[in-house]
Amino acid sequence: MIEVRNADFCIEQIANSGQCFRINKLGTADIWQIVAFGRVLAVHRVGRNISVLHCSPEEFQSIWVDYFDLRRDYGMIKNLILMADDPFLRNAVSYGAGLRILHQDLWEVIVSFIISQRNNISRIKSTIEKLCAPYAYAFPSPRILAQYDEKDFCNLGLGYRARYLMDIVENTEAGTFDMEYLKTLSSREAIAYLKNFNGIGEKVANCIALYGLHRLEAFPIDTWISRTIRSRYGGNFDIENFSPYAGVVQQYMFFYQRSLQRKRNGS
Repeated sequence: MIEVRNADFCIEQIANSGQCFRINKLGTADIWQIVAFGRVLAVHRVGRNISVLHCSPEEFQSIWVDYFDLRRDYGMIKNLILMADDPFLRNAVSYGAGLRILHQDLWEVIVSFIISQRNNISRIKSTIEKLCAPYAYAFPSPRILAQYDEKDFCNLGLGYRARYLMDIVENTEAGTFDMEYLKTLSSREAIAYLKNFNGIGEKVANCIALYGLHRLEAFPIDTWISRTIRSRYGGNFDIENFSPYAGVVQQYMFFYQRSLQRKRNGS
């Protein structure tokens, strides 16, 4: 077991931040299960700033340090954001103090966020669980998914997104979509490249850049962020003010705005 003492790490907030769909709470205890890179990790939050990761020191260093971006100083990023003297962002940073941008598997992120469009989180999670069920803890590779047809994907609940997933799988297998090449591109170039493929628009491309390529300057604009920019900033929010950490700002905004809406709804 590994004890992590970090004021900028809260597994519950990360799990509810919309960036990953294979983190689930186990029962009523403050224990969360993460499935990533073919491994399963239990994280037990035992104090406000203390978490216990149930893994060996070797696995912690080889997988989870990078996955949770634990080498990065999020306290420094918060201080940079707070220098803007923005009341909404000040509250957002305080509320989501334990958020971090996960460093996930690129292919899993591509598939997950193609599935995510115009979808809610519970349905996304359910679809991904069904997709992964035959493969234990592994996420199915492009070669495995190439054995599926559009009807198979529809039966998993993808609806019209089945065609989008079919297209990216076919292009990956044909070599016309190249993930290794994608990794070499700048954020701007990567987003433009991704948008060449059916079913990947501006928002999904930015999600892939942020969560799959770990480009912290990427800034996905979904319904929550669009609503926030419109209501809080009169439709004008300059992300360049927060470069190169605009994606971290986006995560704080997203998490906080959703919490405010839930309070209004009484949930």
